[in-house]
Amino acid sequence: MIAAKRELHGRRVGRPLRHRGLQAVQELLPRLRVPLTASAPLDPLTLFDHPVREVWLEIGSGDGMHAVWQAAQNPDIGYIAVEPFVNGMASLVAAAFEQGLQNIRVLDDDVRLLLEQLAPGSIDRAFVLFPDPWPKRRHWRRRIVNTQVLDQLGRLMPQGSELRVATDVQDYLVWMLRVLRRHPDFDWSPACADDWRVRPDDWPGTRFETKGLEAGRHSTYLSLQRRHMSDFA
Repeated sequence: MIAAKRELHGRRVGRPLRHRGLQAVQELLPRLRVPLTASAPLDPLTLFDHPVREVWLEIGSGDGMHAVWQAAQNPDIGYIAVEPFVNGMASLVAAAFEQGLQNIRVLDDDVRLLLEQLAPGSIDRAFVLFPDPWPKRRHWRRRIVNTQVLDQLGRLMPQGSELRVATDVQDYLVWMLRVLRRHPDFDWSPACADDWRVRPDDWPGTRFETKGLEAGRHSTYLSLQRRHMSDFA
């Protein structure tokens, strides 16, 4: 396997952080940050101070609304939220601290570096919700829903585990469906239109999604299953 290289695009920092966000980044983020070590594989169960029964991973957690909600609703789950945008990570970490969440860890870096280090079969659910669509054709290679990332997720996710993907950009939806349905590790088998038009009850809305709805964009929610066991040897 070719070693992953750090590849970050777009803004890392937005508006200057206020006191709450600055304190979160300086004092709280180091406590929750997942270490990117040279030694692999990394068992994510060992990242949490208290025992958890499984680990979920969110790629691109934005301002952390979804991540914090999931961690609060599932205290027996270890939750890893990855978001390189500093302002979003500051909001996430501050909210997690204010709610006293002990089952959340974060990474403010390129998720591919983490995917490479995690132990096979160690992620029981993954989320890629409303990722940057990179609308210009010359930037499509930056889209996070791609064969290489799915290959890594396939290695990390055991049979029957769930991958949740969402977008409100129709062009990106076409791209996602093309890539996802061609990939051998994941199966999307909706029974009716509501399976992709209606957000499940355990899938909370976010500020970004609400903003899209107000702009007239309709969201699509995809729930895929890990098809078969990989050779974890």
